Amino acid sequence: MKKILLSGMLMFLASAAVYAGGYRVAAQGQRALAMGHAGVGVVNSAETAFFNPSGLVYLEDRFTVSAGITGVFSNVKWQNENTGQFAETDSPMGTPFYFHASYKINEWLAVGLTVTTPFGNTVEWEKDWEGSHLVNDIELAAIFVQPLLSVKLSEHFSIGGGPIYATGNVNFNRNANRTLTNEEGERSNITIDDSGVTNWGWSASFMFTPIEELRIGFNYRSEIILDAEGGEATFSEFPDSSLTPQNGTTEFNASLPMPAELTIGFAYEMNEKWLFAFDYQRAYWDVYNSLDIEFADPSLGTSINPRNYKNASTYRFGAQYIANDKLTLRAGYYFDESPVQAGFFAPETPRNDANGYTAGLSFNVTESLAIDASFLYLRFKEVDASYDSYFENGQAVPFRGTYKSSAFLPGIGVTYKL
Repeated sequence: MKKILLSGMLMFLASAAVYAGGYRVAAQGQRALAMGHAGVGVVNSAETAFFNPSGLVYLEDRFTVSAGITGVFSNVKWQNENTGQFAETDSPMGTPFYFHASYKINEWLAVGLTVTTPFGNTVEWEKDWEGSHLVNDIELAAIFVQPLLSVKLSEHFSIGGGPIYATGNVNFNRNANRTLTNEEGERSNITIDDSGVTNWGWSASFMFTPIEELRIGFNYRSEIILDAEGGEATFSEFPDSSLTPQNGTTEFNASLPMPAELTIGFAYEMNEKWLFAFDYQRAYWDVYNSLDIEFADPSLGTSINPRNYKNASTYRFGAQYIANDKLTLRAGYYFDESPVQAGFFAPETPRNDANGYTAGLSFNVTESLAIDASFLYLRFKEVDASYDSYFENGQAVPFRGTYKSSAFLPGIGVTYKL
């Protein structure tokens, strides 16, 4: 019975790993975010370091820095229409941040650095809610650090890229199953915790400028696998029985994949006032085909958890209007396809196809300093979906419901140039 219990309980580990890549945070620059997070063909600040490193060599100023932070206020409502059961998340604000810097050595060579949090968020459901056997709460953050090189090969063409150092941490809690309690009636639960998980990746890009008004961009960011080795799994409030896991901690190993991304697009400057941008991004989510979790305690065994994610696309549109020497206005829209397939919709990443509506501005305080602001309203398509890979006593127990999700992301940043 112990292994039967664990076969169900271990599913939350797969959920934690999927959360690491399944929830992509689009907040790597206030100027880009205000334009639908389109930026692969845009050259207007050090934000270019993240969206298309090859564009750094086209920045006019020798030294440019962009830094900022975004508040993520998300809400998810779940309801089982057959039983009337209802639950709602009460998640604290997430705070993805970014720092980009560029230094132009000469007319054909520039270097840069980016520090970003492209993966991560926090979700907290009500304690012991109907889906607590899948998730109670999760907190995850992944930080990417990337040194960059940008080289102009000709008047119309440049290349750029560099290695990516990734580090992450995760804390995840769920109940053992739908009914198990200790002798005092407290729900049995498991907490997974690991930090300082690291690995390397890379990115490569180019920018083509056939005419002065048009820039065409390409950027590829590689898949990164974070191998968690010696993470801590804590079992608590389990009954005193030889048929259930013992209360205490044990180590686990697992691989947390983050998918590769390919972005192509353009920016067209109609005149001195107006600029339009479009990005198409393909995320290779099929890396989440399955996740294997191995416990140090041999009695807990190894769990193989199918996820069956699919590759997905995002379409981004943005516009910029220079009102005067002090004020620049921006607006945008993007459509983000969900990588989740039918039967794999888990409440730790309650996401479906989404529409993102954005706006923002830059205010030039001085010739060297600007304040950048953005706002994103993210609306997920309402979906009636299920998670079919949870098992108790050898039987599949699907968890179904209707999900309504939305998020507000206000952001503030600064751009400094010399």
